[in-house]
Amino acid sequence: MAPDPLTDRGVLEDTRPKTRKPTLYKVILLNDDYTTMEFVLQILETVFHKSPAAAHRIMMQVHTEGHGVCGAYTHEVAETKVATVQDRARHDGFPLQATLEEE
Repeated sequence: MAPDPLTDRGVLEDTRPKTRKPTLYKVILLNDDYTTMEFVLQILETVFHKSPAAAHRIMMQVHTEGHGVCGAYTHEVAETKVATVQDRARHDGFPLQATLEEE
């Protein structure tokens, strides 16, 4: 027998959709033999808004380990930062490469 909608006092369930956190992507700078450490520091401080100490740490990681993580961002922001790094590097005559990967 089906429940009577006038007399049924069942529990109502909350049907709010669950929101997911966006996937984050790491932006990674890659080492090369031509880009100066000063330029990498400038990129880290201006594009990624790192403090001088954090920028120096990441720059040394790029220099010694071949790559360094600059931050984790949503896909659109990460893509924009990669493009900004590469545009500024080309403008200043450096082959600096940046890439992104899912966190």
